[in-house]
Amino acid sequence: MSKLTKNQKLALSKVEAGKTYTLKEASALVKEITNTKFDASVDIDVRLGVDPRKANQMVRGVVSLPHGTGKQVRVLVLTTPDQEAAAKEAGADHVGLDEYIEKIKGGWTDIDVIITQPAIMGKIGALGRVLGPRGLMPNPKSGTVTNDVATAVKEVKQGKIDFKVDKAGIVHTSIGKVSFSADQIKDNAKEFVATLIKLKPAAAKGTYVKSVYLSSTMSPGLKIDPKSVDEI
Repeated sequence: MSKLTKNQKLALSKVEAGKTYTLKEASALVKEITNTKFDASVDIDVRLGVDPRKANQMVRGVVSLPHGTGKQVRVLVLTTPDQEAAAKEAGADHVGLDEYIEKIKGGWTDIDVIITQPAIMGKIGALGRVLGPRGLMPNPKSGTVTNDVATAVKEVKQGKIDFKVDKAGIVHTSIGKVSFSADQIKDNAKEFVATLIKLKPAAAKGTYVKSVYLSSTMSPGLKIDPKSVDEI
């Protein structure tokens, strides 16, 4: 086992073992216990009281974070020529159709999000083997299959993210950067958890939000009292 660095020991010393923090406390502390030389991501993990193996308990959705994610999202728009100009003006990094489909078939996936139109999905279906494992396949539920590609591009660039509960019943996503203020981290976390609560399946019984943890790329996880998420 590798030895802890001086900074790691300092970070651990600021975290009280076994303590459950309020969201406000954790949002400030996660900044203090991160000592990376780069602008680390702030991640949230929410364990839900659902059985993802059952279709009626699957939790999946999208959320627009009030302060964005802090990430530069690379967007590819696969569209008909009449929408290309609007997509470029909205901020898309790559715009086209057949030439990009061929590039993807060849293994190119240097992008974060693909947005397309319903009429084009027939062509994109053949790319499932490449895009599926990387989570890049456009989906109407996440707003990436739409006739209004320009609006979709703007929303993604401004901090709209999609999420899905994993096999263990946990939803994990990044909600900002350590360079964000504590209030910005808190606001983004509140919006994310509030969206999860709105998506509670009718078939889910018992406690829905079982646990919430906040961490950065290299920091210890901070356990949060789910009830504190509603506090100002």
